[in-house]
Amino acid sequence: MEETTFQNRIDFEQLNQSVSKIKEELAKVIVGQEKFIELLITAIFADGHVLIEGVPGVAKTLTAKLMAKTIKSNFSRIQFTPDLMPSDVLGTSVFNPSASNFEFKQGPIFSNIILIDEINRSPAKTQAALFEVMEERQVTNDGITYPMAFPFLVMATQNPIDQEGTYRLPEAQLDRFIFKIEVKYPSLAEEILILNGHHTGFANKLDEISSVLDSNTIAFLREKIRQVHVEPKLIEYIAQIVNSTRDNKFLYLGASPRASVAILNASKALAAIRGRDFVTPEDIQELAYPVLRHRIILSPEKEMEGATADDIIKLIVQKLEVPR
Repeated sequence: MEETTFQNRIDFEQLNQSVSKIKEELAKVIVGQEKFIELLITAIFADGHVLIEGVPGVAKTLTAKLMAKTIKSNFSRIQFTPDLMPSDVLGTSVFNPSASNFEFKQGPIFSNIILIDEINRSPAKTQAALFEVMEERQVTNDGITYPMAFPFLVMATQNPIDQEGTYRLPEAQLDRFIFKIEVKYPSLAEEILILNGHHTGFANKLDEISSVLDSNTIAFLREKIRQVHVEPKLIEYIAQIVNSTRDNKFLYLGASPRASVAILNASKALAAIRGRDFVTPEDIQELAYPVLRHRIILSPEKEMEGATADDIIKLIVQKLEVPR
């Protein structure tokens, strides 16, 4: 049987080279985590913020920090704590005696790549400060709007919500993240590699991570990704998946139209990263989990049974007919 081949209508050579180079740079330090890294790259090209959840010590912060290092842009890290105030994130007006007026001093959110570490360690007041800047890419202070520079990407880590000293993030904020990526423990073989890396001084390689992308390249590649073809029946398929979360007896809260847009944009980015200029049903099914798991709330009965968001998403995907 002859192998089926296809010719891309869009040239993704530069994109594929960039993705390979990013993975190569991260592999200098990070062991495994291939899926995690692929989703981070997908989010960058889909112009979406990322929420990363996992127990302490599984390299959530390190991976996000090194990913930011592969992008030639400004980087800012904010450690969220219970006493952090909105002005500590956004900035504040400071009186200038020489000019006899107040001047806005920008906070650490004014950067290109922002790593918010342990985002669920701060209460709702500080969380709400992120609503405008994450959605509209701007900060309003004293009636003046300050736009964010391009690119603008928030990568936030959080501990599982049942851990000590954590706050549940508001639904409106969760909806602003394109993905929630769950980072698991490494396998035994991977942990042995991690130990060998520490034993031989892998920390010295942290400074060897070089930049792969700049802002102009990201803008250029995003424009190419927007041209990825999506069949009308696949757009309908995305809508069916998201719509099925709204009348599901196992769910207390379904996903918003923002989730549909997130699956669409992320599917186009993932297809391009994998060397295709068209989206497949498998792309959509695969991305339904990271896009939806933080946007839906299980019914109390299902939570008591020990079910997870991924369990319900799986049921929805299996129930719907796959377009071909």
